[in-house]
Amino acid sequence: MGVKIGFLTFGSWKTEPGSSTCTATDALLQTIELAQAAEEIGFDGAFLRIHHYEQRLASPFPLLSAIAAKTKRIAIGTAVIDMRYENPFHLAEEAAAADLISAGRLQIGLSRGAPGIAVHGPEAFGYQPVDRDPDADRARHMAELFLAAISGAEVDQADPNRTRIRGGLTIQPQSPGLAERIWWGAGTRATGQWAARLGMNLQSSTRMMEETGLSFDQLQEQQIRMYREAWAEQGHERAARVSVSRSVLPVTGDLCRAYPGWRAQGEQTTVFAGVQARFGKTFEGEPDLVASELAADAAVRAADMVLFTVSNELGVDCCTRILEVIAEHVAPAIGWSPGGASGDGMPRATAELA
Repeated sequence: MGVKIGFLTFGSWKTEPGSSTCTATDALLQTIELAQAAEEIGFDGAFLRIHHYEQRLASPFPLLSAIAAKTKRIAIGTAVIDMRYENPFHLAEEAAAADLISAGRLQIGLSRGAPGIAVHGPEAFGYQPVDRDPDADRARHMAELFLAAISGAEVDQADPNRTRIRGGLTIQPQSPGLAERIWWGAGTRATGQWAARLGMNLQSSTRMMEETGLSFDQLQEQQIRMYREAWAEQGHERAARVSVSRSVLPVTGDLCRAYPGWRAQGEQTTVFAGVQARFGKTFEGEPDLVASELAADAAVRAADMVLFTVSNELGVDCCTRILEVIAEHVAPAIGWSPGGASGDGMPRATAELA
């Protein structure tokens, strides 16, 4: 099976010169339009990045359901939902409903999330931290409850005084197969191994929250290899799936650096959230150059899907043109060909457009 490609959008809106996305309404409706255009081009997936308290997409399932109603083939999903902010059982209800609407095309990426702009964050949403590492422990615990719920586990007991029955209750609706399409956004090698043990697919982050001296793609490839080894040790019956993200700026005659947000950056190491972290580079230049550099990327070669992150403020027409250039000139170099993948077939490598 060849590599799959998708696009990833933050759904930002700004009232500033150069932005074609000035309101939340713009961001939502334009995301639907871009997903339709991506499907026509042949892309395999449309993914949303979720943030809270910011002028970006925050509630994925109404939007994913709307995209599902307007498309037929393309997989739809998240990369990622911050589980520190989620009620796992309510999330299970919404995810199952969206998956049924999409006829099984949903791919849900979860994570512990990155530090946000809020002082109290999840606590303001009503969630209290647990001991030790509050962020990681809360997110992983919520993910485990969510996985159990969408897999049909009993999460409560029926009240015999009201139902005249005794026994356990499961979350409704249930969507068969959804549990096999859950991903974990991992920023370390150890977290990738944890995801493998739970049977989750791997979304490898655009940053690695550890520094070993290896280049970003080599460190990420090592994470992927350790994840697959851990998956094999668990004896899961289905194959593990991995996506990676890359920032890509393909520059052609009609696609130049027209927006201030497009800033090419090299690979970086910095202190992020109190730990040494390594960030991947931006792949910028003529499409042939971008294609050759991505083809040489160790993590891209090891992955099953690549997500290209689009700067949605450029507007639907410009973002569509970017996706066309990627599909025609860049993606074939990493093993992609348009083939009408179903929702099951997601990720083999991910690329981001800053």
